[in-house]
Amino acid sequence: MNGYPAVMFITPRKSSGFTLVEMAMVLMIVGLLLGGLVPTISSQMENQRMGETRRQMNDIKEALTGFAVINGRLPCPSDGTAATGSELVTGSGVAAVCTLTSANAARGVLPWATLGVSETDAWGRRFTYRITADFADGADGTGGTCSVAVGVSFQLCSSANLNVKATSGGSDVATAVPAVVVSHGKNGLGAYPAGGGAQIAVVTADESENANDNNTFVSKENSSDFDDLVVWLSPNILANRMVTAGRLP
Repeated sequence: MNGYPAVMFITPRKSSGFTLVEMAMVLMIVGLLLGGLVPTISSQMENQRMGETRRQMNDIKEALTGFAVINGRLPCPSDGTAATGSELVTGSGVAAVCTLTSANAARGVLPWATLGVSETDAWGRRFTYRITADFADGADGTGGTCSVAVGVSFQLCSSANLNVKATSGGSDVATAVPAVVVSHGKNGLGAYPAGGGAQIAVVTADESENANDNNTFVSKENSSDFDDLVVWLSPNILANRMVTAGRLP
């Protein structure tokens, strides 16, 4: 050729990896995406727990009604501090009465073992359960203001004494109901833990109504200081089921 050696020019190959700046940007974007998803996932999980607990409570209402049809009375509560979940009664047969009573009402937690339902709600805490004592006595022929036949603890004329309000001291939601069941929600204030133990302390007025020993309860929309779920037995539906089953005339 021209006598000079050929010279080859090699173009430097670009690096296919990420620079530190690029990696930092990717990590920042991923972090922002995950940060936005966490509240959504958490909210979905809470909604699922609420839905599951509501289904449990509907099953509990059916179990309570079925128990009344079979036994002529509602079951007594269980002791929230104890490990077992059987109803607490003193005596037997027509002489049986609920052990944990005050103001003509029996208090404690749902006797899940007696009813064959779940011990706890979706948050892992026991259901509070309170009933008018006259609806759960030993079916001995006395029903408060009513005289009832032996074998049934209440009659169509029997009067329950539990009330549900919109707020503590507020307007009535339901009156003269024989039984109330409470899930103490995500915060668990006022509930008893699974397996038994001390009751969790309560600080808000409305949630306190669902955890104390009086005959008033609160049922309302969830808020920052109230997340209880409350259901109750309608006296009319209970009476209708009892009549249909032939337990009441």
